[in-house]
Amino acid sequence: MANTIRVEIVSAEEQIYSGEAEMVIAPAEMGEVGVMPRHTPLITRLKPGEVKLQTAGQEDQFYFVSGGILEVQPHVVTVLADTALRAKDLDEAQAMEAKQRAEQALADKQSDIDYARAQAQLAEAAAQLRMLENLRKRRR
Repeated sequence: MANTIRVEIVSAEEQIYSGEAEMVIAPAEMGEVGVMPRHTPLITRLKPGEVKLQTAGQEDQFYFVSGGILEVQPHVVTVLADTALRAKDLDEAQAMEAKQRAEQALADKQSDIDYARAQAQLAEAAAQLRMLENLRKRRR
């Protein structure tokens, strides 16, 4: 099993994934990061986006994270996410609605909103929609 790395994807609510992968690709704050077995230890913040697991003999697996922390040890990768969803659990209509609400809140100069929170919600909704679009392209 030297060609795989243990992967744990955990959200505040539950463990989303626990298993082996040949490679993990995650949306680090400073850019996308790829992790393979025996990677140098690393801790980095994650931005909203797609975590991709490449596994031997299986289709790649995709997960959405709203942000969080990626911890890499030589034989274990842990994704501690604020929110984590399996790709199949993403709801496009809900993401579109969240994006529209955030855009409306940012456009409404009269309201007493928290701009940082509205911007974070907009970034998360946009990342979900990008992931859904990428999944659609892969299926073609």
